Amino acid sequence: MTNLERRYLRLLNVYPSDYRRARGAEIVGTCLDLAKPGQRWPSPGDITDLVRGGVRQRLRAAGLIDLVPGVHLASVVALLAATAFAAIWWVAELRPVAPVGDHPHMSPFASLGFIAWTAWLVAAIAATVSPGRTTRVAVAVALALTIAAVPLSALTGLSRPPLFILLPQVTLGALALLLPEGSLTLIRVGVPLAAVGAGGTAAYLILHDAFDGYYAASTARFLPAAGGLLLAVALLLALGLALHRDNRGVWASLVLLTPVAQLSLHKLAGSVSPWRGSPSVEFSALATYAVLVSLLGPVLLTLVVVARQRPGGNGERDGHRGNRGSIRRHMFRI
Repeated sequence: MTNLERRYLRLLNVYPSDYRRARGAEIVGTCLDLAKPGQRWPSPGDITDLVRGGVRQRLRAAGLIDLVPGVHLASVVALLAATAFAAIWWVAELRPVAPVGDHPHMSPFASLGFIAWTAWLVAAIAATVSPGRTTRVAVAVALALTIAAVPLSALTGLSRPPLFILLPQVTLGALALLLPEGSLTLIRVGVPLAAVGAGGTAAYLILHDAFDGYYAASTARFLPAAGGLLLAVALLLALGLALHRDNRGVWASLVLLTPVAQLSLHKLAGSVSPWRGSPSVEFSALATYAVLVSLLGPVLLTLVVVARQRPGGNGERDGHRGNRGSIRRHMFRI
């Protein structure tokens, strides 16, 4: 047995034991046939494929095979929501409000957030032109720039978007990285509509003094309303799909609970602030509620997964074809 074969066999531990016994030799044989001469380690692509295939089979064995399509559905909704928020904040950046504390504007924009929001709009263009890997790369870049706004602000002294704006955007972006493979009409059409619609609405409200910008009280009122809208969309999806005996919407709703709760973070923290009714919130309260609401979705999702697991599941009845060319395309798909 070669070192490469041993390493592939170790990777097979991600599969259920019954499935390894039934299909393990076939999977390893396929990987070895496709390996390059002199290759000593599994390629990153093979590792990804094996891990994804193993997760799929474990979910199937536990009776949770509809969880992955539900996560994919949540990722599409998350991308639409992240695009809409980015368009709103991009427009808001063009009308800086009074600086908070010692942090000056990044003239002529309100904050460093302008860079991140621009990256999100570039990701929206990528989603329209080439959904799939290109979009995920663009989303990853936008997500990294959103996170980077915090340390960059500390280093440069320039203003940045508040944490109660950045946190839900980061969560939505992380979910958007789980977009399904292939071209989806909903992504191609929905993402540009979300950007244009949300950005146009924000511009109209700002021009009519109905929306003041990042740090105003109107923002604190807007975010919970946006979270309520996102929750309503998730519940409507769950109800509509459940009528057709499709559980994807239920799983998507559970996954989206975290960004929904984070959008109400400022309001929750403000309820215990000594400056109640003011857009100013104590950092300690904000941080505490950020941790609590960020754990809400994962905890509920874990409880539901545990409750839904059924004993005695078997991943062998997957209907894989016998020829090796189809094994790689079908077995690793998730």
